[in-house]
Amino acid sequence: MVSTHPVEVQPSGSQYLSPQRHSSANLSPNQQLLPLTAKVNHHDILEIGGCDVTTLVAQFGSPLYIVDEETLRTACRQYRDTFKEYYKGESQVLYASKAWNCLAICAIVAAEGLGIDVVSGGELYTALQAGVSPNKIYLHGNNKSREELVLAIESGCTIVVDNWYELQTLVELAPADSPIRIMLRLTPGIECHTHEYIRTGHLDSKFGFDPNDLGEVFTFVSQQPGLNCIGLHAHIGSQIFERQPHRDLAAVMVQWLKDAANYGLNITELNVGGGLGIKYIESDDPPSIEEWSKAICEIVQQACQEANLPLPKLLCEPGRSLIATSCVTAYTIGSAKVIPDIRTYVSIDGGMSDNPRPITYQSVYRAVVANKMSAPLTETVTLAGKHCESGDILIKNAQLPKTEPGDILVVMATGAYNYSMASNYNRLPRPAAVLVANGEANLILQRETYQDLIRQDCLPERLK
Repeated sequence: MVSTHPVEVQPSGSQYLSPQRHSSANLSPNQQLLPLTAKVNHHDILEIGGCDVTTLVAQFGSPLYIVDEETLRTACRQYRDTFKEYYKGESQVLYASKAWNCLAICAIVAAEGLGIDVVSGGELYTALQAGVSPNKIYLHGNNKSREELVLAIESGCTIVVDNWYELQTLVELAPADSPIRIMLRLTPGIECHTHEYIRTGHLDSKFGFDPNDLGEVFTFVSQQPGLNCIGLHAHIGSQIFERQPHRDLAAVMVQWLKDAANYGLNITELNVGGGLGIKYIESDDPPSIEEWSKAICEIVQQACQEANLPLPKLLCEPGRSLIATSCVTAYTIGSAKVIPDIRTYVSIDGGMSDNPRPITYQSVYRAVVANKMSAPLTETVTLAGKHCESGDILIKNAQLPKTEPGDILVVMATGAYNYSMASNYNRLPRPAAVLVANGEANLILQRETYQDLIRQDCLPERLK
């Protein structure tokens, strides 16, 4: 078993890069998709957080998730500080932890003053165990179980109510002496240009109350002494580059806020969701965290002023844009197959079980070879996973230097929805994850073993 104590790895011999960007690192445009502390040492090897990536793989194995603590903390601070700067009322940034929920990530985010958005009892339990204050935890979900609701009520977090069934269940569960703190999730009917699987704001969605039922919902909630409705919530999707849908959402939600007052509801919080996209490839051009935050703050303030309403506490819940770019996944290159005049396959020791996004969403990534950072890009290859699926392709037409078995491939921007959606397909153990900072690496997720794979298996006596 690998120790969880800090591991000293090969020192870089130079200072961290500025969080502003990689200006002093002489990295190519492709390499600039790496975490903020990335640089190339004098051995032509990639380092992140002062740690030699090839040494990390030798110590912890591969595939390996490598999380740069400085990149994650920088994104947290950018959200936190820009909301404080541009919003005149109270604000709270929540981390949408479905992107990556584990003890260490929750603890870092909470240490930076962020709250946590959770979508299951398991995510809620993890956040609580990481020491996150229940006052800063918000539970979402379109079909929360009774057990999950009880855990949320007992912990004292806020429940974001999604539908009538949940409302009625909460009325049954409400303690006589302590109203349950809730928000109402509504579907805003706003379209945005993103993958259909990650659009959640249009009317044809499994999430949220239909806005046409607004009056009925407000009436019901206002008559329940066991429910304390403090806020409204909406979300329009994920990996969004457009600014206008977010502006439209803010305006719609302020109108809902005004409508709620007519039913005697004292709504004090407005959660505009998240969804800001990130740069996965060179051509991606998302707004910066500051640009997105400023636009949200300004339109909410303008809409409240026009409606003659006091400013609510403004919440947002970014996930991908907080965690994605802080992580890379390191793989070891194995076999290759050359099909003349068609393509060359280069295989790695992971794939769809540690990153299901390419086969699920047709997501596109970029990669570098960690031990050949300055080598010329002379090959166009298809990076194939090791699973028994023809569709297990990580990257098509990857531009790489000439590779050999044993080279360390690093895929960039894998912090969001890689570990959290990982599986044991083909009975592959899930990878380890390390947190790197100041030349130290801390294990935050142990690599699964074959024994772990059968831990929950049950073999009836009659089959032995």
